[in-house]
Amino acid sequence: MRLAELLLFLTPFAAFIAWRLTAGSGGPSRALLIGAACVLAVLAGTLVWLSQRHALPPGAAYVPAELRDGRIVPGHAAPR
Repeated sequence: MRLAELLLFLTPFAAFIAWRLTAGSGGPSRALLIGAACVLAVLAGTLVWLSQRHALPPGAAYVPAELRDGRIVPGHAAPR
């Protein structure tokens, strides 16, 4: 768990270093900028898709996880 947190923290720094090494003194290349824009567009689309996929239906209430007879019943949506 700590390794994942550390990697998530260090990723922007590694991306910046990679950008500086590939860009040289003339600034970032056009291909690098287009590639970064494409990656950001895919990430934004994925976030929207995941938020819609895991959204509760309209009018539903969230029932949190609970312990019943020694078993954990996961949280779920219930009609109001």
